[in-house]
Amino acid sequence: MHIPDGYLSPATCAVGYVVAVPIAAVAAQRVKNVVKTRQVPTLAMLSAVSFLVMMFNIPIPDGTTAHAVGGVLIAVLLGPWAALIAVTVALAFQALLFGDGGVLAFGVNVFNMGVVLPFVAYGIYRLLARGSVLTSWRRVVAAAIGGYVGLNAAAICVGIELGIQPDLFHDASGTPLYSPYHLSQTLPAMLLAHLLIAGFAEAALAGGVVAYLQQANIPLLQVNNPGVPVDAADTVAPKPNLRPVAVALSVMAVLVLLTPLGLLAPGGAFGEDSPEDLDLGDLGLDTVPTGLAKYAGFWNHTLLGDYGFSNGSHPNIGYLVSAVVGIVVVGAAVYLIAFSLRALGLRGSIDNRTEPARSSADTGS
Repeated sequence: MHIPDGYLSPATCAVGYVVAVPIAAVAAQRVKNVVKTRQVPTLAMLSAVSFLVMMFNIPIPDGTTAHAVGGVLIAVLLGPWAALIAVTVALAFQALLFGDGGVLAFGVNVFNMGVVLPFVAYGIYRLLARGSVLTSWRRVVAAAIGGYVGLNAAAICVGIELGIQPDLFHDASGTPLYSPYHLSQTLPAMLLAHLLIAGFAEAALAGGVVAYLQQANIPLLQVNNPGVPVDAADTVAPKPNLRPVAVALSVMAVLVLLTPLGLLAPGGAFGEDSPEDLDLGDLGLDTVPTGLAKYAGFWNHTLLGDYGFSNGSHPNIGYLVSAVVGIVVVGAAVYLIAFSLRALGLRGSIDNRTEPARSSADTGS
């Protein structure tokens, strides 16, 4: 689902930034009101999980790949604004350090996976779970359906953004300048992969974790659902009888060890790993579109390009190292961002509370 550089025109990329940056700014304001200080480590851990699950590329016939995002789970637990922050940070480091997704296309990728996915999913979750107690099975189903629909909504956006490029941006002879695929090709490809495979992965992640938390950590489910009864008897939330942090770290460790499974995906969707892999003959082209060739290598300062070593040796070890580096970097970045926003929010609250006193003193003098 990550759109690399070169497949979108500079104008489309600019629109992506124009849309994504203001929304991210609003998220920075909203998240400090929802995510309390004690929940900042949870947000950091969930953002690392999001980074991890996006490394599990699922092979789809015809060379396409798909993956879950994890943004729906964050939206359900901490709200869609927190999900936007977490996914945006993950996407930023994926692009800068690992070359997964473009730097020019970053705004568009944020819109697809950081905005459309969590907000669509969260809206569906709230609609389906409305009026139910925290331990209701309806909340599990709502999270799963929200995850499935949210991921496919984002996939449709990707298909549209790629598919309109040949019609909007071409030379005088009609030859595409950027993505050479039309809507008739991009939409079926994206929907096939996500309707049949990745959508279920996102649904299983969101629904499965909610079901687990109903047994292990009700207080975490209450963060974004204040005042909602635990059950029909309005029982006080019990203290976790398991150690959710230990369980979460164990699951992340297992995921890290399994990340090389992502290497099973054969190639990249639409030749995203290398435009030269495009089947130009089937597209009626003699050469790679000029705009695509020009911008495909826009960012080449990656630390572990394509989640591997620069010389291509030991791909499994390179994937494992990339997973660990990504977890640490993304988790630490989200922690610092969320903690800073909380600190600024608390400082603003204190200033607001003390302002009337200062005014009174000034008037008295």
